[in-house]
Amino acid sequence: MVPLLSRTDWPNPERVLVIEDDEPLRMTLLEMLSMHCGDVRGASSVAEAIRECTLRRPEIILLDLGLPDGDGGDLLGQLRGLTDVPIIVLSGRDDEEGRVALLDAGADDFVNKPYSAAELLARIRGQFRRASQSTLARSWARLSVDGVEIDLLEQRVVKHGVPQRLTPTEWSVLRALILHAGRPLSAKQLWDIVWDREFGDPTVHVRVHITHLRRKVEPDPSKPRLIVTEPGGGYRFAPPN
Repeated sequence: MVPLLSRTDWPNPERVLVIEDDEPLRMTLLEMLSMHCGDVRGASSVAEAIRECTLRRPEIILLDLGLPDGDGGDLLGQLRGLTDVPIIVLSGRDDEEGRVALLDAGADDFVNKPYSAAELLARIRGQFRRASQSTLARSWARLSVDGVEIDLLEQRVVKHGVPQRLTPTEWSVLRALILHAGRPLSAKQLWDIVWDREFGDPTVHVRVHITHLRRKVEPDPSKPRLIVTEPGGGYRFAPPN
């Protein structure tokens, strides 16, 4: 097994892309993040964001939803077609429907405005740490069941011959479940393991990501047999015999 670095050992991401059309706020974010990360770039429109993501290949993306040439939610979907790196949405939306829509579109986390620099940096470090762990420590399991192949070593899922694309957060959820195979994990336990958050409501995040995972790894998502729901809101990975 590849040894994991401790929480305090992880470096900050080197390449960060900030997508924000408000120039004073964008410049403030760029200045603040440049003190912690090596290459911090800004984009003020959909077109600039696509270009920067393609050319610079950021390790993490901060996305504001209000853009002059398109909807930030639509851009989120486009970015997910280009990269699997963590995407943190900077949003003024605080309703559950809006949060679910963002998670459905591929967001890994969101920070409600207004936010503090300390909170934003903590969220960035947490997402980058999970993405790094996904790269360094995916050496625990290979399994195959009813046309679905899951390979954590190669970070690969193939379902009925079709490769499935999982986000870093989805990989973290899947890895946590497999590492605790046969043992139920509550939504709060998954929240602590995957999101490393000491505050907030885990219910929406966990439910949405479990739904996405089932679509990608279950032979029949309507009848889950690998990721089983436990009474009381928990989940258990049931490996095939």
